[in-house]
Amino acid sequence: MIMSIIQKYTNKDITVGIVGLGYVGLPLSKAFCDKDIKVVGFDIDKSKIESLNNGNSYIKHIPDDVIKRINNDGLFNSTSDFSKISDVDAIIICVPTPLTKANEPDLEPVLSTGETISKYLKKGQLVVLESSTYPGTTNEELSPILEASGLKNGEDFYLAYSPEREDPGSEDYTTSTIPKIVGADDKNAINLATLLYKNVIDKVIVVGSIRVAEATKLTENIFRSVNIALVNE
Repeated sequence: MIMSIIQKYTNKDITVGIVGLGYVGLPLSKAFCDKDIKVVGFDIDKSKIESLNNGNSYIKHIPDDVIKRINNDGLFNSTSDFSKISDVDAIIICVPTPLTKANEPDLEPVLSTGETISKYLKKGQLVVLESSTYPGTTNEELSPILEASGLKNGEDFYLAYSPEREDPGSEDYTTSTIPKIVGADDKNAINLATLLYKNVIDKVIVVGSIRVAEATKLTENIFRSVNIALVNE
């Protein structure tokens, strides 16, 4: 089965589901559509879905005519009907991970998304978490929720982590030109995740495990925060 799935990814004969159509998810959706890969965008905010279905963008650097084009080309469909998760080949989670009042990570958006996905998860699907979080989240928190579907991670579905990366201060970079880090804990998952992103990202960097990829994002955020603090000082 895995060889036929790999062939689909290689041929770009896949549909990608992107959960969370914010400043990360919507540009990523556009990047896939620009390569003629179909995308189903999911969001619980029905006002976003209505806006996108009417051809209107709410993100500054994505004009309305881009949304209209990918809608009219039949490449992009946005919905709040999560049962359509079962229609896609790969699921990319781009939901926010805010802090609680105690300045601790609030994983509720990630975990509730995982619970919703688990209701419709099917064999052969790849699930990639992009949301910023701490090492251990994907395996210790998200994986057991997905396995509540009755499917087993690494056998029935595949799990990877690839941290969201934006460069809002540079006009020379787009989603496709920002290098992408990908990590997984088994051969099939890393092969699929790498193929998925190589279809739309110019440079994909494969690391040794999910935890390494999660730690990379955490280190990058700390580095950025320290730099901002020093500049402000």
